Amino acid sequence: MSKDIKYRPKALITGTASGIGRAAAARFAKEGFDVCFYDIQEAKNQESFDAANAGYPGNHLLAQGNFAEEKSIQKVEQLISKNWGTLDVLVNCAGVFRRSNLWETSIQEWRIVFDLMLHGCLLTTQLAAKLMTAGRIIHITSIHGSRAEKQASSYSTAKAAMNQFCRAAALELADRNILVNAIAPGFADTDMAIADGQNELETKWFKDHYIDNQHLPLRRAAKPEEIAGVAFFLAGADASYITGQVITVDGGLTITF
Repeated sequence: MSKDIKYRPKALITGTASGIGRAAAARFAKEGFDVCFYDIQEAKNQESFDAANAGYPGNHLLAQGNFAEEKSIQKVEQLISKNWGTLDVLVNCAGVFRRSNLWETSIQEWRIVFDLMLHGCLLTTQLAAKLMTAGRIIHITSIHGSRAEKQASSYSTAKAAMNQFCRAAALELADRNILVNAIAPGFADTDMAIADGQNELETKWFKDHYIDNQHLPLRRAAKPEEIAGVAFFLAGADASYITGQVITVDGGLTITF
């Protein structure tokens, strides 16, 4: 390779149709990465891809599919292998929330959450490990991984399992210089905050309990870009001795519990 050609690092980011995933893809593209945008929502993912390409052109890739399905993962692996030949960073941002009472939760609803978040966590990590000689793997989990909430048993359990998976993967991949960490956000201003057409961040309950009663010290939800910034830090040189950790990014929420 010519010394005049600067290498552009490669990042696979899931959940890029919206929220934290979209913000992470934009941040990495802005910082000079080639990014593979991977999401099941084709139209919104295309919008994210087009916006990044317009602002920060590069050898970006577009992939549509369910990353909890092995066939979809295999297609993305082939896409990256053909176009890039390697991978430096994985940021797994995709998630799903199903609110229901424990005694009313069907096994089908339970499996939807676990298939996407926990099984998808495994499959994307396996994909990244195949393509990396060294690198960074970052999974977006949640403070729900260490905190119980009513009507969120499947989500909380899956996020807790993801946290432990990151620790196990960090141990197994350390000899290959692949660092694995999780980011656990609290409230974030994303589509995940909307349920039944109502944004919980705009409710009286949120204002009274978290803002006025100071259970959320910074008195606001995180912007997706703030979570993306932590992911970018974990992918960089200054995080070269951090692995197997769950980094809480919650505006101080959990210190008030």
